[in-house]
Amino acid sequence: MIGQYRRKGRALAHDHHMHSHAHAPSGNFGRAFAIGIALNIVYVAAEAAFGLITGSLALLADAGHNLGDVLGLALSWGAAMLSRREPSRRFTYGLRSTSILAALANALILLVVTGGIAWEGLQRLSYPVAVEGGIVAWVAAIGIAVNAATALLFVRGRRRDLNIRSAFLHMAADALVSAGVVAAGMVIAVTGWLWLDPAVSLMISVVIVYGTWDLVKQALGLALDAVPTGIDAAAVRDYLAAQPGVAGLHDLHIWGMSTTETALTCHLVMPAGHPGDAALGQFAHELEHRFGIHHATIQIELADSDEECALTPEHIV
Repeated sequence: MIGQYRRKGRALAHDHHMHSHAHAPSGNFGRAFAIGIALNIVYVAAEAAFGLITGSLALLADAGHNLGDVLGLALSWGAAMLSRREPSRRFTYGLRSTSILAALANALILLVVTGGIAWEGLQRLSYPVAVEGGIVAWVAAIGIAVNAATALLFVRGRRRDLNIRSAFLHMAADALVSAGVVAAGMVIAVTGWLWLDPAVSLMISVVIVYGTWDLVKQALGLALDAVPTGIDAAAVRDYLAAQPGVAGLHDLHIWGMSTTETALTCHLVMPAGHPGDAALGQFAHELEHRFGIHHATIQIELADSDEECALTPEHIV
């Protein structure tokens, strides 16, 4: 929504509104989430059981990772459902930001689980435990099929919805991790190198932390209203400041309303007067298609008095 205001001394007279609607999710993936969660729950239970029976830390490591995937899929599904709720008097943006909280919680859960697995792996490097490499390989091979099948559930929407694409890439990466466990099991079965099992668990831990760390940073940034990754705030400022009739720009803020929707507010100083709905509509169009900003609110100021807007200094919000 773009609101336009004329500044008269301290008063701001609201003229009218123009709307820039955020794109709705590319589809309802509730069934995909349900199937993916069910498949992974069954596999996690089986993998953990075989890990305990065979003494394979690599299987337990991968089971812990897949449990994190189950929690992540559940959180993402819940957030996707909550984000569709209509705005209310209390939650005027609706519950879109639940997707940010879900991403942050998912990342933290994965890091905690991975830390425990890595610690146990370091212990077992000093005191290797006998494992049955053949069983390890077969169980992990099932994991490749489960993770690949789950990834395929989201392949249809991966190009249109960033959240769906994240789910697709995450599960596809997990299929590759399971492939590493298969390779370790086969080598252990042939060579008897028991140290390879904890070594692979440590490698899996490194892969998880590497893949999760960027998610932690992005989710934490969004939770703190940082400019979303991929949006150049300086380029947005330059675009708005370069528009005809704009003599100044201040109080620019860009933040994520959710993991897929970005909002903007700013004040444009236009001494020649209100630019008209067509110009503001073009602003909205360009902000969305150039920068991915779906929800913009712009305040027009005429600077027709000696009084400066209180929000002009950059350090004031």
